Amino acid sequence: MIEHLHIIGFILIVLGFIHMIFPKYFNWKEELKSLSLINKEMMMIHTFFIAIAVILMGTLCLSSAQELVQTSLGKRICFGMGIFWILRLIIQFFGYSSKLWKGKHLETIVHIVFSCLWLYLSIIFIMTAFSQNTLL
Repeated sequence: MIEHLHIIGFILIVLGFIHMIFPKYFNWKEELKSLSLINKEMMMIHTFFIAIAVILMGTLCLSSAQELVQTSLGKRICFGMGIFWILRLIIQFFGYSSKLWKGKHLETIVHIVFSCLWLYLSIIFIMTAFSQNTLL
C-alpha cells in the first residue's frame, strides 16, 4: 500500500500543478468575459484552492505514507480521501455532459484515463482505510 500511496502522491502533485495552467489552456480570459466579476473570480480562486488541496494531498501521501497505512488517524484520513475521489469519479459520469467527449478521439481518451485514475485513487484510499494488516 505504501508504494501505491507514493505513486498517488506524485500523480496528485502533478495534477495539482496542471490545475494552475487551466486559465490559459481553457482561454478563461475570453471564455469567462460574459460572467459577472464574482463568478469569474470564484472560478479562478476555487481552481487555485483545488490545486493547492490536491498538491497537499499528494504531499501527504509522499511524506506520510507509512502513517497513513499504520495509524488510526491515517486510516481515517484515507477514508476521507477515498470518499472525495469516489465522489469525483461519480461526477466524471454524471456531472459532465458526455457531449464533451463522445465522438472525439482525444477527449474520449482523456475521459477514460481520468475515470481510471479516479477509480484507482478511490480503491487505494478505501483499501488503506479498511486494511487490517498494518504491514501492507
